[in-house]
Amino acid sequence: MEAYHIPVLLKESIEGLSINPDGIYIDATFGGGGHSKTILSELSSGKLIAFDQDSDVEKNLPDAKNFTFVNHNFRYIEFFLRYYKIEKVDGILADLGVSSHHFNTEKRGFSFRFDTPLDMRMNCNQKLKAVDIINEYSEEKLFWILKNFGETEKTGQLVNAIITARRQKPIKTTIDLVTILMQIIPERFKNKELAKIFQALRIEVNGEIEALKELLLQSAQILKPHGRIVFITYHSLEDRLAKNFIRSGNFEGILEKDFYGNAITPFEPINRKVITPTLEEQEKNPRSRSAKLRIAKRTVLKNIE
Repeated sequence: MEAYHIPVLLKESIEGLSINPDGIYIDATFGGGGHSKTILSELSSGKLIAFDQDSDVEKNLPDAKNFTFVNHNFRYIEFFLRYYKIEKVDGILADLGVSSHHFNTEKRGFSFRFDTPLDMRMNCNQKLKAVDIINEYSEEKLFWILKNFGETEKTGQLVNAIITARRQKPIKTTIDLVTILMQIIPERFKNKELAKIFQALRIEVNGEIEALKELLLQSAQILKPHGRIVFITYHSLEDRLAKNFIRSGNFEGILEKDFYGNAITPFEPINRKVITPTLEEQEKNPRSRSAKLRIAKRTVLKNIE
């Protein structure tokens, strides 16, 4: 499992779930199975349902009677809970990062380290690929994606370089794209800026922001009173959404109060200060450096039920 992906903030996230051995839990992002395996070790008569849209993860599935795997995006959690006749769950964990497997598998096209077709699909059965975005999206839409999902510098120049190049011939591979982008990006900023651009394309390909919004909204409906949500995020877009929703029950972070001045929100934060990996973990797993952990419990105020 660790060869596939090293679980980030494992101890802290499992503690954050405050596991009831007889409870029902969801691992929304199964991946290498590190978090799921640890949750299962804490259960007795309880159950774990894990979601992942990438069929590659099936090689990591544990052999446990109280474990159910769903090969779909976590945005469908509510649907599958109804299918399995489960009304409420005790906890939800989501590690929203891209696994080491995706970055290290050349053919998946997630990394600019390899010369490979522009793909970046988590679900290899979906139609939209990164190559479609680069070659078919309008100039305005490309600008919006890079600026908002990648928070890039010199966005206009980058987009203009892409538009100019694709008029000559299609941009098909990661190296095709990198060669074009490096006309604009200074060499000393290569890795940082390319990472932002590839992140932006990946988010668009997989609809990651909309899927996260759906997960947050559903979590407020399917969690039992005092049930826990545990979110590990890796960039400011995800973290801002999780932080705002936990704080206010909406994605804008606008806090509403009732007649008595009580906050109207479905969650109560457990950790007021975001949890980050220890220096020891960062040294062992450099990809954990940007991780942020937020934990909250479902409130039981009548006016939000």
